[in-house]
Amino acid sequence: DRDTDKKRIEELLEENMVLEIAQKQSMNESAHLGWELEQLSKSTDLADSEKSFVFELNECASSRILKLEKDNQSLQNTIQELRDASLTSRESSLKFVELEKENQQLSKKIEKLQNQIEKEKQSNQDLETLSEELIKDKEQLQVVMETQKADTERQIKDLKQENDHL
Repeated sequence: DRDTDKKRIEELLEENMVLEIAQKQSMNESAHLGWELEQLSKSTDLADSEKSFVFELNECASSRILKLEKDNQSLQNTIQELRDASLTSRESSLKFVELEKENQQLSKKIEKLQNQIEKEKQSNQDLETLSEELIKDKEQLQVVMETQKADTERQIKDLKQENDHL
C-alpha cells in the first residue's frame, strides 16, 4: 500500500511540475501579449474605450493566472503533506483510505487546473485575435479618413474656383 501511495504521490508531483511549467508559459504568454497590446495602444493611438477594453482583458488574464498560481501552491503544499504523512504513517488501512480520497481530490483539482490553463491559453489567443482585428479596423478607418479628407479638399478647391468665377 505504501509503495502504491509513493508511486501515486510521485505521479502527482510530476503532474504538478508539468502544470507549473505550463502555468509559467501561460504567464509568459500573457505578459508578452500584454506588452504587445500596450505597444500597439501606444503606437496606434486607439480610442480610450478600446484601450480600456484591452487593459481590462489583460487585467482579467493576469488575475486568472494569479489564482492558478495560488491553487498550484496549495496543491504543492497538500502533496508535500501527503508525502510526509505516507512516509511516517504506519497506521491502519483507514489512513490509507483517507489518503486515497485526498489523492483523488488532488487529481480532480489538478484536472481543473489543467482545464483552467487551457481556458487561459484560449483567452490569450482571443486577446491576440482581438488585437489583430482592432489593428485592421484602425487601418480601415485611416483609409476612410484619408479619402474623406481628399474629397473635402477637392470640394473646397471647387468651391473656391466657383467663388472666384462668380
